[in-house]
Amino acid sequence: MASSVEVIVPDGTFYAYLAEPRSVPAPAVVVVQEAFGVNADLRMTCDELASKGFIAVSPDLYWRQQPRVELSDKTDWPQALALYEALDLDQAVSDLQATIEQARAMTWCTGRVGVVGFCLGGLLAYLVAARVGVDAGVGYYGGRTDEFLGEARAVRGPLLMHLGDQDEYIGPAAQKAMRDSLTPLGVEIRTYAGCSHAFARHNGAHFDAKAAAKANVRTVEFLNQHLFE
Repeated sequence: MASSVEVIVPDGTFYAYLAEPRSVPAPAVVVVQEAFGVNADLRMTCDELASKGFIAVSPDLYWRQQPRVELSDKTDWPQALALYEALDLDQAVSDLQATIEQARAMTWCTGRVGVVGFCLGGLLAYLVAARVGVDAGVGYYGGRTDEFLGEARAVRGPLLMHLGDQDEYIGPAAQKAMRDSLTPLGVEIRTYAGCSHAFARHNGAHFDAKAAAKANVRTVEFLNQHLFE
C-alpha cells in the first residue's frame, strides 16, 4: 500500500513517499534519492522493498529548493545537477536523521530502521552511518564517498556498498581508496564487472538487469539479516 507522510524538522515539514508491506509490525527502510528527487524510479524501489516485508520511506531532500520535484534521467539532467550541487549535505543528513527517528516511532514499525541510497543517496547512506548510526546501511554507487573517508572510523552499524567496476563517476582510484579504508573496518563492498554508474536504475541508460538483480538480492538478504531480529 502506498501513501505519504510528512516529516517534521525544526524549520518546517517535508513530504516522504511511504510504501507499506502486507504484514506489520515490520522494520523500516529509509530510501534515499539520486539527483532526480523522489521520482517514479525511486517509488518503484520503495514498492519492491515493501513487497519484501519492509516499511519503505523516501524523503524529499530537495524540499527547501523545489518541493516534491520529480525529474527524469532522460531529459532533466541540467535541473538535477543544479539541485544536486546546491544541496547542503549536512542538512540532508539532518533531514534523514529526522526521517529515521520518525520511522522508528511509527506504531507499526518494529523499531529497527535501515537506510538504502543510490548515487547521491549512496553517499548519504554512508554519511548517515558515520554521523547518526544505522541498524543497516546500503549504498549503491555512492559518488564522492572517497572524499569523506576521514569519517570511516565513525561508522556505526553494518554497511554494504555496491559498485560497478566501470563507473564513470567513481573511478579506479576512488574505488581502491574506498576498499582500502572501509573493508578493514568490516564494510562489505561488492563490485560488478562491466557495470557503469547507476547500473541498478530501472530503465536507465546503464541499467544492467543481471547485475541489478544480484545487487538487489544481496541488499534484501543484508537487510533481512540485520533488521529482522
